[in-house]
Amino acid sequence: MSGKLYLVATPIGNLEDITFRAINVLKEVDIIAAEDTRHTLKLLNYYEINKPLISYHRHNEEIKSEILIDKLLDGKNIAIVSDAGTPGISDPGEEIVKEAIKNKIEIIPIPGACALINSLIASGLNTKEFSFYGFLPLNKKNRENVFSKIKKENKTVILYEAPHKLIKTLNDILKHIGDIDCVIAKEITKIHEEFIREKISNIISELNEKETIKGEYVILLDLNNQQDVDSEDISNKTIEEQYKIYEAQGMNKKDIIKRIAKNKNVPKNEIYKQFI
Repeated sequence: MSGKLYLVATPIGNLEDITFRAINVLKEVDIIAAEDTRHTLKLLNYYEINKPLISYHRHNEEIKSEILIDKLLDGKNIAIVSDAGTPGISDPGEEIVKEAIKNKIEIIPIPGACALINSLIASGLNTKEFSFYGFLPLNKKNRENVFSKIKKENKTVILYEAPHKLIKTLNDILKHIGDIDCVIAKEITKIHEEFIREKISNIISELNEKETIKGEYVILLDLNNQQDVDSEDISNKTIEEQYKIYEAQGMNKKDIIKRIAKNKNVPKNEIYKQFI
């Protein structure tokens, strides 16, 4: 009988941000496959867990997936963990899940910390819809292609970025998308946790004043309520059509009425009466 594959979310900073279930799973599995065994060992020592560790990261994912699948087929239960957060989200895990499915191995997610979700809920931006792009490509052409996709989004967009690339990425956003509202979430759950809520240009100015930029960063872009510059001028549409468009963009009734009144150049009370 095959073993089970557990995808275990681990803390993204504060070691206490782990579930009781995750701790129990790590204690009970036969093997723990870790992105960085030295990093994971600190977590295991903190919770007095002693289990065999196997290195499983981006550069050996294909080879190690085969080894881990063989062990699962032999009946071993294995937990996949990344350095921080949820496996498979901008971290190793996706490939072994695909292989496990092919081999009819049971896959069990163990929920927990995820930097993008925690950044989003505290950002103050629209949480109804969002797009996650992870880390942007380094290749110039691929990077520009991604920016062209982001520019068409009409929701909150979330990116991950390393500290030494943060200012460059923000400048690229300014260049390709514009001086939009942005939230930078720094060191989520850690001692130096911080949220910066400003226009892109203001954030760049603040960061340029710092001697060094350290920490892990999540970038959240407010692309909600953006209008397609190639579409027909929305102000020429009927009030009902405008309402449906803005409602689909996630705007609340009060803001929709204000926007329509501005488009029609009439008092907002006049628009409001039509929706009573």
